Amino acid sequence: MEATAFSGSRGIPFIYSSPKRLKTALADNSASYSPLLIKCMATQKPSPSAAKTVSAKKNSTVTTSPPIKLLTRVEQLKLLTKAEKAGLLSAAEKAGLSLSSIEKLGLLSKAEELGVLSAATDPGTPGALFTLSLGLLLLGPACVYFVPEDYPWEVAIQVAVALLSVVGGSAAFAASSFVSNLQRSN
Repeated sequence: MEATAFSGSRGIPFIYSSPKRLKTALADNSASYSPLLIKCMATQKPSPSAAKTVSAKKNSTVTTSPPIKLLTRVEQLKLLTKAEKAGLLSAAEKAGLSLSSIEKLGLLSKAEELGVLSAATDPGTPGALFTLSLGLLLLGPACVYFVPEDYPWEVAIQVAVALLSVVGGSAAFAASSFVSNLQRSN
């Protein structure tokens, strides 16, 4: 029986033999049989049991999470009551933003067109917002580190990017936490 010996990446030798030679060696029960013999799998046909393993079951059921009821969750968390106690509703009304102005401007339909309302029910939104917040919070220090401080305009760029990344990262982190809390089912 002819075999080729190779050395692995850690210096461990192994023996390779073609399938034809392997069948001959096993049939002969030769004394040169090695337990470290590796079969060439590129030329072998798959066994019938492997085909059964790969196939999907026809009666498999896919479990999905229940739909997120956004308004029910807002009611459970008493968000409107908390906004009223914090004075947010009166501040918005003083700024000219009331329910009638929201309706006249069509802000809810515009928010739905942009996907804001459907993003609140998407299970991937909190993770995406969290990733965005981490990226923004790392952008500020990276900009301060990599942008030189030779000219005043470069320092102004550092300050502007650092402020925007801190404010944006904090807002994205808060939004991630808020949307995650809205989607949590109790």
